[in-house]
Amino acid sequence: MLEIIQAGGWLMVPIILCSMAVVGIALERFWTLNPAKIAPRHLLAQVWGWIKNNQLDAQRLKELKQGSELGKILAAGLSNSRHGRDVMKDSIQEAASEVIHSLEQYLGALGTIAAVAPLLGLLGTVIGMIKVFTTITLQGTGNAGALAGGISEALVTTAAGLCVAIPAMVAHRYFTRKVDSIVVIMEQESIKLVDALHSDRRVEGKGN
Repeated sequence: MLEIIQAGGWLMVPIILCSMAVVGIALERFWTLNPAKIAPRHLLAQVWGWIKNNQLDAQRLKELKQGSELGKILAAGLSNSRHGRDVMKDSIQEAASEVIHSLEQYLGALGTIAAVAPLLGLLGTVIGMIKVFTTITLQGTGNAGALAGGISEALVTTAAGLCVAIPAMVAHRYFTRKVDSIVVIMEQESIKLVDALHSDRRVEGKGN
């Protein structure tokens, strides 16, 4: 392995660093983007139970906000629910924007690595071929060892760049899709809370 890295030349250093970044980001995002932690399945039912039993106070709102990302969104809406449906929805959207930004953390870096790694490999290819033609110009085609070194550098960097870029692209697509699915769940739960809370209040208003 060390011989292969040495054959690739100095451009193998940034390519290896990119590969380490891909592994680190993928592991971190896989651990972080857990739907069960971000949007607990029974959280909305629990919140609605607090509302119906008049148990929703400042302490429960604080616990809700700190418990999960979905809880943060729901807490933002509940804190402004008395100001009307539109204000509540705006509060939810603002909180959701912050949550989505945190969920998408490091995904831009994955996409950048997926785009840059092949270019680093291509640059290594170009540098390797320049060395080959320089050797041919100075020494002719008789020095097979020198020619093989340039060709080896060209091929190794290209292969290494692709080996980094392909997993990075796959990981980027996978985690982007996962974030999208989590966002849809949080959006659905938030809409349910808004509709249930304000339709319930409209019914109470008509009853009075």
